[in-house]
Amino acid sequence: MSLSETIASTKPARATAASNHLGLLRSELTTLFRRLRTLAILTCLAGVPVLLAVAVKVFSAPSGPNDGPPFLYQVASNGLFVALTGLVVTLPLFLPLAVGVVAGDSIAGEASQGTLRYLLVVPTGRIRLLLVKLATVLIFCLVAAFVVALAGMAIGAVLFPLGPVTLLSGDTIGAGEAFARGLLVAGYLGLSLAGLAAVGVFISTLTDVPIAAMAATVTLAIISQIVDSIPQLHAVHPWLLSHYWLAFGDLLREPIYTPLIARGLALQLGYVVVFGLLAWARFSSRDILS
Repeated sequence: MSLSETIASTKPARATAASNHLGLLRSELTTLFRRLRTLAILTCLAGVPVLLAVAVKVFSAPSGPNDGPPFLYQVASNGLFVALTGLVVTLPLFLPLAVGVVAGDSIAGEASQGTLRYLLVVPTGRIRLLLVKLATVLIFCLVAAFVVALAGMAIGAVLFPLGPVTLLSGDTIGAGEAFARGLLVAGYLGLSLAGLAAVGVFISTLTDVPIAAMAATVTLAIISQIVDSIPQLHAVHPWLLSHYWLAFGDLLREPIYTPLIARGLALQLGYVVVFGLLAWARFSSRDILS
């Protein structure tokens, strides 16, 4: 067989493999976002900015930046700040909790239900299944952050006026660009949860008890934030999962300040690679009994 014939014969196989990957990913995403638990989590996340906006509307807005969460005192004058306030409020606990639940359940949940063995039949395979599970959780991270942001923007537009926004650098931008900046912040925060997602998937390969994997993942996120708040441990701060979460503030400057953003994304990529490989090493040698 000539080289051209060999290459031509491999194209259908590659196309079939890619189709199988995408089909499995679509199946996982459909299953995840149809679960009542997932819908309940996303509803609760969306409810946070709604609750904040209604509270400000019904009662009174804080008088200054030190009263309540960041950006909350500006909500009454511009509804676009509802999205930013919602992201700030959900970031320390609610978003990590949501990611921890989904990531911790990714492998351990299948094992506890006795469906893991059936998912590993040919042509799925362990590596393909693990990659699809990890990709599904990473997509959920982005969806969760965007749900908070979009819910905040929607309720903010309904209850408050929209207009130009003054950035942290003192520059003023129009409402349209401010909307785009809000989506950019949500995207960064979603990607900033990628490392936690990878850690959660790895932990999920260690146990058949999904609740244990969920609790361990969320606990690590909380510990990371506690350690990051202790000045005496500054040497380890740049390596913590949560250290660059609040770097999204640099997206609200003109021009956008990128060094901390780049470091944060690079750190999350490192966590995904390292814990993705650890998950592969564990999962590829694990005895599947259920």
